[in-house]
Amino acid sequence: MRKYVVAILCLFFVSQTSAQNKLTLDDAIQIALQRNTGLIKSKNQIESAKTNVKSSYGDLLPNFGVSGSFGWQRIDDDGGTQTDFFGNLVDIPASTSENRSWSVSAGGSVTLFNGLANYATIKQSENDLESAEFSLNKLKQDIVQITADLYYSVLNAAAQQKVREDNVKYNEKLFETISERNRLGSVPIADVYAQQVQLGNAQLLLIQAENNLDRTKNSLLNYLALDVLEDYEFIDPFESVQQVDTESFMRDFGEVSAMVAEALNMRLDYKSQLLNVESASKGVTIAQSGFLPRLTGNYSYSTNATQPDNLFNRRTISAGLTLSLPIFSNWNTESAIQFAEVSYKNTLEDLSALERTIKIEVKQGYLDLLAGKKSLEVARENVKAAEENRRINYERYSLGSGTILDVLQSDRDYTQAVSGNIDAKFQFYKLRDNLMNALGKLDYKKFE
Repeated sequence: MRKYVVAILCLFFVSQTSAQNKLTLDDAIQIALQRNTGLIKSKNQIESAKTNVKSSYGDLLPNFGVSGSFGWQRIDDDGGTQTDFFGNLVDIPASTSENRSWSVSAGGSVTLFNGLANYATIKQSENDLESAEFSLNKLKQDIVQITADLYYSVLNAAAQQKVREDNVKYNEKLFETISERNRLGSVPIADVYAQQVQLGNAQLLLIQAENNLDRTKNSLLNYLALDVLEDYEFIDPFESVQQVDTESFMRDFGEVSAMVAEALNMRLDYKSQLLNVESASKGVTIAQSGFLPRLTGNYSYSTNATQPDNLFNRRTISAGLTLSLPIFSNWNTESAIQFAEVSYKNTLEDLSALERTIKIEVKQGYLDLLAGKKSLEVARENVKAAEENRRINYERYSLGSGTILDVLQSDRDYTQAVSGNIDAKFQFYKLRDNLMNALGKLDYKKFE
């Protein structure tokens, strides 16, 4: 009975270990959204922006402070002579005196009017916070795309390695066949040598494919901040799909001008820049407030005494208003306004540049996807044609009507066609994600 329990536990731990090493596309995106350094820094900046909003609201409230003090003074006089009012010398004896003072005060001030700069500061800080949140979410979309791109590269490299492995097996079998036929005297030794070279090249390409797979894995694991020495199994989410239905993918996209309008409405970085423009306009308002009068109120309560017991016997309560009118500020206000207006114009220019960039990304992304769709369709047909051509050339060679060079070339063409089809498939997925991100429609919330 104990042996069965041990066996079951071993199988359990093995299955757990195996499960830990599996890494799906969704898992990779979730890890990236948790560990990305840029994303973590952006989240920290969000907390800072929230503090600025709180601080700007706090400027509307009166400030308040309490202070207390204690003073001690001692005067030692060695004495001497002093002339009195009538000109007579008077002896002054030595003396010592001490004084002590205690005081407590409380009070503060409140800004009643400062040219509406405090309200503009509140709106500016709220815009900055919302803009930072949009930028954070746009970064999440970019992370989703980059992670998927790296993951597809790994799957592509793994599929390419499998193609090279199959090609090595095919050439090994063909080498055995040709060697046997040469032994029987039906083919010349030159055919054996030619196939031997072909087999060696196939083995070399397999080694290169293995190295490329390791490089792509390392790139993905490094981006995910995972240990590159760990062994992971990458699951192809499209493994069960025999043929990519490109038409269903293309239904998500329409006319370019409509997609551009949709992108300008959906893109989070564009929304962030709009808020930056509004924030910069508030900066102009804040700078212009330097020309307006400033009204502040102040209040205080204080008491002092020479003995702590008498501290609250004499109390002073005060309140007042202060109106200050700027007459000349050494052109500092004009300079602040100029800087604020320049900043506002620059944010408008950044908005215009971003709008142009979005139009280019959407248009080019759509054209690239159309080209990728066509490339994938052509690649499928190339595989069919190359496979048939390889079969025909092998049969002709077997019947003695073809040459070994035709067989070797048709094999290379077939392998290249299969490899190109794999590249085209994963490139199509990448281009689709790229266009979805350009439209601002790449979903990241389901991975959080």
